[in-house]
Amino acid sequence: MKNIILVGKPNSGKSLLFNQLTGMRQKVANFPGVTVELKSGKFNNYQLIDFPGTYSLNSLSRDEELAIAKLHEAMHSDETALIICNLDATRLERSLVFGLQVRDLALQHKKGVIFALNMIDEVQRFGHHIDTEQLAKDLGCAIYSLSAKTLIGLHEFKLALIDAAGRPQDFIPLKTVDADQPVLEISRKLSRQYGIQADVVLKRQNKIDNFLLNSVFGGLIFLVIMFLLFQSIFTWASPLMDAVETIIAELAIVVTSILPDGAVNDFVTDALFGGVGSFLVFVPQIMVLTFVIGLLEDTGYLARAALICHKPLSYFGLSGRSFIPYLSGHACAIPAIFAARTIESPRKRLITMMTIPLMSCSARLPVYALLIAVLIPDTAYLGGLLNLQGITFFILYFIGILTALLVSTLLNKLTDIDKEKAEMPFILELPTYRLPHWKPLIHRVFTSAKQFIRRAAPVIFMVSVVIWFLGYFPQNGELQSSYLAMLGHWIEPIFAPLGLDWRYGVAILVSFLAREVFVGALGTLFGIESADENIAGLAANVEQDGLALGAGIGLMLFYVVALQCVATVATIRGETGSRKIAWGLFVGYGLLAYCLAWLAATFI
Repeated sequence: MKNIILVGKPNSGKSLLFNQLTGMRQKVANFPGVTVELKSGKFNNYQLIDFPGTYSLNSLSRDEELAIAKLHEAMHSDETALIICNLDATRLERSLVFGLQVRDLALQHKKGVIFALNMIDEVQRFGHHIDTEQLAKDLGCAIYSLSAKTLIGLHEFKLALIDAAGRPQDFIPLKTVDADQPVLEISRKLSRQYGIQADVVLKRQNKIDNFLLNSVFGGLIFLVIMFLLFQSIFTWASPLMDAVETIIAELAIVVTSILPDGAVNDFVTDALFGGVGSFLVFVPQIMVLTFVIGLLEDTGYLARAALICHKPLSYFGLSGRSFIPYLSGHACAIPAIFAARTIESPRKRLITMMTIPLMSCSARLPVYALLIAVLIPDTAYLGGLLNLQGITFFILYFIGILTALLVSTLLNKLTDIDKEKAEMPFILELPTYRLPHWKPLIHRVFTSAKQFIRRAAPVIFMVSVVIWFLGYFPQNGELQSSYLAMLGHWIEPIFAPLGLDWRYGVAILVSFLAREVFVGALGTLFGIESADENIAGLAANVEQDGLALGAGIGLMLFYVVALQCVATVATIRGETGSRKIAWGLFVGYGLLAYCLAWLAATFI
């Protein structure tokens, strides 16, 4: 199967075009540098490959360097049938800089090229018309106007693409009269001749930016938005969590009433509904987090947030570009570490990667939600708009961010990479404000929940089964006389200074496979011990057990800091090329987490 290569500058509608052509649901966001790895999908009888967005063939960042290297490989490959270069119709000059470079490279290697003039709907909204026929003659390449968002011209583009891929030799760029002129001059000339004036497009954007990027109000608005983001995780998700918990409890009653009394009934009650069921209750929070971050991305606010954060982050040895990997880390650390490739400075990129694990990822959400429900009263403020449990959520996330900044400061002083080099200026393209792409956003929300369940459920199920067997036998449900109790009492001295008994110790140890396993393991343990009580209400069982406030807060702090994800350790190892860094972070964050938990248990 031959390949069709899709390239273009960041934030030009390229990923959305890829989705429309392949029917896939790659992440689409209104921020430069979202795609940091190659994505592929099937289009007709071809494999369509989406390359990371690039401003120029002269790379500035790690992701651009990788994209350009892959582009050169594709140009040399006989498997490459055609190159699609995506242009942003609203910012033609910037798009053409890279587009003209790709055209010249394709001409050099005798590869066919067609241009997709995307976002044409936004140009038409301002009453502007682009003469694509004349522009195609000036470029020496075929060009098609379309909108991947509103589907204008998309059907015609698909037909043209199939035709061009079938006879790519007819789409090799023609040498134009101005081919020997500098690319910047040609792009500027063509933009003036065909493109929409920048001040027309930016008029509304500048009015909004004057408010959102105001030196006084900008920072305050940012803090309010971040607070509401974390508040929403608890407040908005609570009704859905209650519904899921009720469904699981009712389903458990129905299923267990059918089964005969004995070990099988206890296994279903304790391991399945007590372990796996306790974990599923918290999935709505993952969905809310993904939805709110998606809204901020699609509207274009995240790029502004990165700009607002640049100066404060620079005090800690970071860059404004570190903001997006940090925010992405609140969903999952692994793609966030990949996203750090967009940071130009190797030193800042390394520091960002090393501190991303301190961002409270979605796997921590079930742990936080459980402990907050046990320790913090559900007190509402401002007519229910604010909630004490939601505020506690924000504080936990803030502690993670603050710890990351403090560690970044320390690493900045200790890391010698490129310290003597002059810093690259911070340059970030601010995208236009847009309404969210609702269909991809909703799909992303449900996909995040599905991926979270698919990733965590098998591990939680296996751990729950093992813990249930060890906790149930040999005395058929007498937890204190079980094999697990014997093992638990052996490790209990490690966790006793934290105010935790052996059950919490066992749950913490198995959660080093994945943090969310803690809830499933604890659910199984408390399920065995209170088999005749509320099946799905783990928080109620923990509260009745009498978890001390200091120990509970210490446990939350432990999970804020500890690096309990084998996959994250492996990703850091792969991106840094250093086992020493990866396992050093694992040990270092683990010791710091233990010390913080001990301080909380001792003094609170």
